Amino acid sequence: MNKTIGILGCGWLGLPLAKSLIASNYPVKGSTTSETKLIHLTELGIEASKIVLSEKGIIGPIDGFLTKIETLIINVPPKLRGTNKENFVAKMEHLLQKIEASAVEHIIFVSSTAVYGEVDGVVTEQTIPAPATESGIQLLASEDIFKNHSSFKTTIIRFGGLVSEDRHPVTMLVKKEGLKNGEMPVNLIHRDDCIRIIKKVIEENWSSVIINGVYPDHPTKKEYYSEVALQRGLNMPDYEADKTKKGKIISADYLLNVKNFKFLTSLKK
Repeated sequence: MNKTIGILGCGWLGLPLAKSLIASNYPVKGSTTSETKLIHLTELGIEASKIVLSEKGIIGPIDGFLTKIETLIINVPPKLRGTNKENFVAKMEHLLQKIEASAVEHIIFVSSTAVYGEVDGVVTEQTIPAPATESGIQLLASEDIFKNHSSFKTTIIRFGGLVSEDRHPVTMLVKKEGLKNGEMPVNLIHRDDCIRIIKKVIEENWSSVIINGVYPDHPTKKEYYSEVALQRGLNMPDYEADKTKKGKIISADYLLNVKNFKFLTSLKK
């Protein structure tokens, strides 16, 4: 029987990931911050717990949740938009203390390409991160909390912008005027490929590595979002003429050139 997988954060990515793992005969434990969502997770076959990470500690049965988990997927994005300036690093430090006291062998930390900052040119996993946003800064510091730990192995997956049929940035972009950086390349990935990457990490034990999870096609933002808007029957996004910035192309070098991973889901789906 497959060993138990824990998913800390059964939201937009974590919930369909849990479903896919269950379909592959993995026992899955999952967490949510919502009391009402517990019943739904349980009905899907997930051993569900209500767990809330905070700067001051962890609320909920975290010790029991971590029991018998071999691989723990940390899928908790920082809440740093707008006026919210939480200490995400402090939350991860509290979590680390609990993991250290458990039998967890493998951490998959879901991070973001935001850690690379505003560099130009091709970016690979060997590129030194230089985050320019608070989210990127705290994610990079959180990666370092789990990386190179003696008690467990860690895989860090830096996903690009996440898209799916039911969540796409174009729906917000078409509502704005004077969009900038239209000539810069997109660095996106469909949720289905995110799930396939995480499952590969588990099934083939890709541990102690950093992985860029980004689809290998990089049209300009203006080209891409205009085409997607047309497909969805939306107005064209309003981009200003601006060719001063080259932007970055994030390469999934490890996936493509080391593991021969095949991306299967088009960004236009």
